[in-house]
Amino acid sequence: MHRRTFIAATLGGMAGAAAVDAAEADQLPLHSGAALAFGTTISIAVRHADPESAQQAIAAALGEARRVDALMSLHQPPSQVFRLNRDKVLHGPDRHLLTVLEHARTLSRLTQGAFDITVQPLWRAFDAAHGVPPDAERMRAQRLVGWTQVQAGPERVVLARPGMAITLNGLAQGYATDLALAALRRHGIRHALIDTGEYGALGRAEGRPWHLGIRDPRREDALAASVVLDGRCVATSGDYASAFTSDLRHHYIFDPASGDSPTELASVTVLAPTGLEADGLSTAFMVMGARRAHALAAHLPGVDLLTIGKDGARWKSSGFPAA
Repeated sequence: MHRRTFIAATLGGMAGAAAVDAAEADQLPLHSGAALAFGTTISIAVRHADPESAQQAIAAALGEARRVDALMSLHQPPSQVFRLNRDKVLHGPDRHLLTVLEHARTLSRLTQGAFDITVQPLWRAFDAAHGVPPDAERMRAQRLVGWTQVQAGPERVVLARPGMAITLNGLAQGYATDLALAALRRHGIRHALIDTGEYGALGRAEGRPWHLGIRDPRREDALAASVVLDGRCVATSGDYASAFTSDLRHHYIFDPASGDSPTELASVTVLAPTGLEADGLSTAFMVMGARRAHALAAHLPGVDLLTIGKDGARWKSSGFPAA
């Protein structure tokens, strides 16, 4: 999986946290840990009084994230997604895989197909061409796209059309964030920041909430905005992360309706109650474009977003917690 490193974290939680929590966070030492997952390094920082307990919590949280990667990797032969794409049927799917597949189906329905995990044949066609494939090849791949053709149940998962393949790269890192947060809570951690490529936080750090700097999609060394983490998770999708052409016109996000990359937006940052929601919506909103994305987000509880167009136009929803 390709980690989407679009957001630079800064130590900085929950908006409106009690004063005692702030004072507590100020006095707690910082502990950190990292691991390889999703093709990159994921990291966790926590503030906790006991170093041994902190490291146990970090190890448990990193383990949860690595388990998601092991289940849902496109490239590791033991993963259930790899085996499903290879064999077109997977017997005995893991409960976590079923959770993510069910969310994918719900999101596809909600976005009228803008989000679709079966776009993997399009990615393969562009990757094989090292750029834009011939129209005939692109159209052949597009005919294999169709989220309704994924049949998932406790006994097995089936890809109904020969040649189909799925990708969970638009959901897995967000889901890993959710599982990692849950692991930290089980270990009594009250102040933490998780970076799996998507972000989640608990409590505070150094007397203020955690802050994230959102990368400018056209300048790697510049920030487009900053956001205060208010208890929600954060995900960003952008055209610059894995592009097939130098003009960023063709990249790793695909519009199922066109068989090519969406043309309006350069990046989308989403805050949502869970990492799974934030991750999936950031991809879907890239496909939908700014107007449709903001209209849908206005009806989704706890969802806010920042869209940045290829023309530089920026649009924040009213509840976006800018720093």
